Amino acid sequence: VVDALNELVEKHPRWGFWLCFDALRLKGHSWNHKRVHRVYKAMGLNLPRRKKRRLPERPRQPLDAPEIVNHIWSLDFMSDALYSGKRFRTLNILDDGVREALNIVIDTSIPGGRVVRTLEQLIQWRGTPKALRMDNGPELISQTLVNWCEENNVELRYIQPGKPNQNAFIERFNKTYRTEVLDAYLFTDLEQVRKITEGWLRLYNEERPHRSLGRIPPSWFRRRLETAETSSYELSS
Repeated sequence: VVDALNELVEKHPRWGFWLCFDALRLKGHSWNHKRVHRVYKAMGLNLPRRKKRRLPERPRQPLDAPEIVNHIWSLDFMSDALYSGKRFRTLNILDDGVREALNIVIDTSIPGGRVVRTLEQLIQWRGTPKALRMDNGPELISQTLVNWCEENNVELRYIQPGKPNQNAFIERFNKTYRTEVLDAYLFTDLEQVRKITEGWLRLYNEERPHRSLGRIPPSWFRRRLETAETSSYELSS
């Protein structure tokens, strides 16, 4: 019982007794709750625990972005507030190779499961990326997202803590979104934020020239790449 509880608490330091007990039952242990609770109390686990998980070592991530569609998507969160003071968050997703904004999810809370559902929706029309580049936020290191990436053969590229320059493409995008949308309007509700953002995304992808792409919009650049790739394939055939 001690070993089983230690293993659970090591992985999930914020879980209480009943979460631990139910998890032990799911693992096939048949101990009754009274016995487990006695051991739980004897180990001092009923006392407040403030243990923080140590992040694994993150190798330095080179800022590579080959001009290939769906090679690397970058993810990042932003936050802002409505006129009433209510906070909200945005999940921004960018195709680094063509600098095209794939989606901006807006809500008061965006947990790991919501991140996965958003990626699945994008893949239905965009295809599966080779890798995801992102920081070490709690939603992005969640086991839900890690498991999904393993199942779909998507590489996780976590930047080093405190090194946002390793995710510079989306950081630059965030600055533009902040300047042209979040800092430009006083929002009364989330639907207003979503509506304005949706219109701005179309403008950003279809009309706004991008200097690093030869002064054409991202979607134009993507279509040019796809046309060149198709022509190359037809010639080789």
